[in-house]
Amino acid sequence: MKYMTSAEIREKYLSFFEEKGCKRWPSSSLIPDDPSLLLTSAGMVQFKPYFLQQKHLETPYIGTTTVQKCVRTNDIDIIGTTGRHQSFFEMLGNFSFGEYFKEEMCAWAYEFSTEVLGLPAERLYFTVYLDDDETIEIWKKLGVPDDHISRLGEEDNFWRAGPTGPCGPCSEIYYDQGESFGCGSPDCAPGCDCDRFLEYWNLVFTQYDGQEDGSFVPLPKKNIDTGMGLERIAAILQGVQSNYETDVLRSLVAVGESLTGTVYGEDAATDLSLRIMADHSRAVAFMIADGILPSNEGRGYVLRRLLRRAVMKGHLLGLDKPFLNEYVDEIVTLMGHVYPEIVENRELMRRVILSEEERFGANLRQGRAYLDEALAELEGDVLPGDRAFTLHDTYGFPVEVTRELCDERGIEVDMEGFGRCMEEQRERARAANTKDAEAAWSTYGGVMNEILEAVGATEFLGYTKNDADVRVLALVKDGQQVDVLEAGDEGRIVLEATPFYAEKGGQIGDTGTLSKDDATVRVLDTKEPEKGLIAHTVQVESGRIVAGDTVHAAIDVPRRERIRRNHTATHILHWALRQVLGDHVKQAGSYVADNRLRFDFTHFEAMTTEQIAEVERLANEKIMENHPVHAYETSLASAREAGVMALFGEKYGEFVRVLDIEGFSQELCGGTHVSATSEIGFVKITTETSVGANLRRVEAVTSFDALAYMNRMEAELKETAEELRVPLLDVSERTAANVKTLKELQAKMKRNLQTIADDGITALLSSAADAKAGYPVVIGSLGEADAGQMRNAWDVVRARLGKPGAAVLAASKDGKPILLAAGSPEAVDAGFDAGAIIKAIAPNVKGGGGGKAAMAQAGGKDASGIEAALEAARELLL
Repeated sequence: MKYMTSAEIREKYLSFFEEKGCKRWPSSSLIPDDPSLLLTSAGMVQFKPYFLQQKHLETPYIGTTTVQKCVRTNDIDIIGTTGRHQSFFEMLGNFSFGEYFKEEMCAWAYEFSTEVLGLPAERLYFTVYLDDDETIEIWKKLGVPDDHISRLGEEDNFWRAGPTGPCGPCSEIYYDQGESFGCGSPDCAPGCDCDRFLEYWNLVFTQYDGQEDGSFVPLPKKNIDTGMGLERIAAILQGVQSNYETDVLRSLVAVGESLTGTVYGEDAATDLSLRIMADHSRAVAFMIADGILPSNEGRGYVLRRLLRRAVMKGHLLGLDKPFLNEYVDEIVTLMGHVYPEIVENRELMRRVILSEEERFGANLRQGRAYLDEALAELEGDVLPGDRAFTLHDTYGFPVEVTRELCDERGIEVDMEGFGRCMEEQRERARAANTKDAEAAWSTYGGVMNEILEAVGATEFLGYTKNDADVRVLALVKDGQQVDVLEAGDEGRIVLEATPFYAEKGGQIGDTGTLSKDDATVRVLDTKEPEKGLIAHTVQVESGRIVAGDTVHAAIDVPRRERIRRNHTATHILHWALRQVLGDHVKQAGSYVADNRLRFDFTHFEAMTTEQIAEVERLANEKIMENHPVHAYETSLASAREAGVMALFGEKYGEFVRVLDIEGFSQELCGGTHVSATSEIGFVKITTETSVGANLRRVEAVTSFDALAYMNRMEAELKETAEELRVPLLDVSERTAANVKTLKELQAKMKRNLQTIADDGITALLSSAADAKAGYPVVIGSLGEADAGQMRNAWDVVRARLGKPGAAVLAASKDGKPILLAAGSPEAVDAGFDAGAIIKAIAPNVKGGGGGKAAMAQAGGKDASGIEAALEAARELLL
């Protein structure tokens, strides 16, 4: 058995199945096409339409082969505690959609394992499903002895997406690592929980359609879905006991050693932290590179939790400053040649991670404050488990950190209670994951899917044509396919080809008309309900449309022209934003309509007025230089090699469309565009706002809409100038002067109010009386005042009394009563309790409140009760 690097294993696997007739397929994004799934967690996810026979491979390929980047976090708290669990991993896979099945797959798996990887045949063990005699016979024919084949039950060797739907038996291949890895039991065999028999390859034979009654109906086409963890097979070939000791992950562990001055393998707690830092940093980097940004929900929450868990582990090892970007640099070095997206988005990854680490610093302080508060309120010497869980779940404190901080104060943590909270969370995660797994295999269904299967994809003519005579292929009304749409009907129409652009990539769908001699149909919108199928949302204005008719399809050309200007402008703004703000700027979303555009991008702070102006200047400079704009199709690989920018978080097929604005911008884009930048006229940014952590948004208008916007601004400015009676360009100066004058008047009015209040206090002081305890008390009304003025009044009373004393004051503001009781420290020592007094007298004004012995206040609903409240205070104190 020869030592192989992860890179060598990866390439040998892909080449092997290419030679067998499978098509090499790039890894899909960690953001799956299926909205029911949170993250891509298996190689089969991107091939779901092929498994469901919604798509078909072109000849001569008999299947596909991939190395898929995956993220799984169902049991995040287990990651790092064993040598096999990771949040990020690479899955070697090959898939057949009815072209080859068990016999071929088993033979190739055996050949690859023994001849390509060089694994000793005598150390390979095979498990099959209980009644899968067919697979047992196949393994025997390949030379596997009986005592190396065992049967396992449904939990281990039968794959299901859910209670119903595609399913089938599995066969797993194990490698015997030797007795030194085992549990010592004479019954130790594949399926044992120890590490002796390491499962490294799972062959899933999807051959049944599970029914609600528990029966299995054979599928018309039997599928192969296999997966082999790259890290696991690398551990075997590299002769190490843990995935974290394989070449790639061990290099990342070494980054942690260098940062912390520790040595892996000397201390179990330190090793755990180093493993988690290595694993989580890789997951974080790849997630950001694929368009996921930290947030408090969904994928963003998973990313944030992984990042914070890595930071906390660094904190345990003495790292109190941002450090994760040291891992990013090593990850790019180790894996950038396979996954170019992490090279392209390196600066973005670094900026997002640094921003999030700095932001988490504040959370750490808040978490420490929460813990301090929890310990201050503690009765006894055990911190409740739910408190420890809140620190874990809300503030990102691993429980071992909480225990460490508590140990310093002689406090234990209720680990049993914490465990219950964790298990409840795991159950919620498992339930959600089961739901996702079921959803992953549910068919998209619906009438539009049926139409796609019947008529195929729609040819788009709109890059070169504004109208065309085309045939009607299908009509839909009220969710059902029909043969005819009559005058007044609303529905959807599918054509064999169309000049109408379907909404996607941020660009809205076209509108226009479909017509024939005796019918006129208004196209209200155009969408792509199934990938490749264009559907026109219509209203029949006159006549009738029948399936098979030939119609003249014509888009609303002026509307399309405005959309084209706005779409090309988004590309120019993207370029200008990167020039001004930096290469970390990536498009993170857009909306291109006929009357405006919206552009979301990655950035970490609000743009200054000067930056916005510079972006506008650069964009309009390129527009007015009249650069040619053209588009062409090429392979994704060729586009990447040419340095074409892919949109952040977007998913692409094998062939892509490139928009080239000659001289400065090349981006992947399938939208419609102008032929020269000068057609845009000019662009004006109208707003710049935040749309989430690390995301900003600019909105803008172009051409006639930009002119209309500027005209509106000028009209507002003229109107303001007329009101101020100054020239147009003096509005700002005059406004500033008026604001200064207004502030001076407001300050003067405040001083006058204070003088009036002071006069009222003089009158109150003259009525001061001695309390039962001997200190002077002022009780009375201030008339109209707010809570702040009442507190100021007490300060004046206390100063003018010249000796220790107290006061009970009343006032009203906007018809609502306010009560205040306050006393000097000496009065409090003598028995004055402001809180008790307010609680006793507040019901007179139909209110309530409270405070401390030195000061308390209350609000109420009935100002007519003020005098009764003051009288009650007199009875209590005098």
